[in-house]
Amino acid sequence: MADRTATALEKVQEIAERVASSEGLEVVDVQLLGGGGHRVLRLFIDKPEGVSHADCENVSQQVGTILDVEDVIPGGRYTLEVSSPGVERRLSRPGDFERFMGQKIKVILRQPVDERRQWIGKLASFTDGIITLEPVSGPTVQFPLEQVEKANLKYEW
Repeated sequence: MADRTATALEKVQEIAERVASSEGLEVVDVQLLGGGGHRVLRLFIDKPEGVSHADCENVSQQVGTILDVEDVIPGGRYTLEVSSPGVERRLSRPGDFERFMGQKIKVILRQPVDERRQWIGKLASFTDGIITLEPVSGPTVQFPLEQVEKANLKYEW
């Protein structure tokens, strides 16, 4: 079942990206959560000027129709949710790190750098797969993108 779910998520990603790009949007993330009759398919979309409710509704309607016609999600019932990634959006692809240079981010690493796995600081640069982070205090640190377990923007409240 895991292979079917992975294949289904790849297909959903492909469909969502096709629909989103035609609307000037990007797909940030696709998640299939839960099980049985309580599954939730979440699509996170974004654009530079921010996502409107109409953007979410439009993508939901178009993607939902295609998914139903092509019977992409195994096991039948699911709830489709389309939303913006929020102010503390997840960063995972190289383009995310290029786009948000100069912003404050939080990173959790797979292996410690300078005896720490969690870092918060300004994303100073992203070059050739290497992230340079200027922490709130202390010297600049560098690590490869593959070393990142989780990263997201860190909003200043």
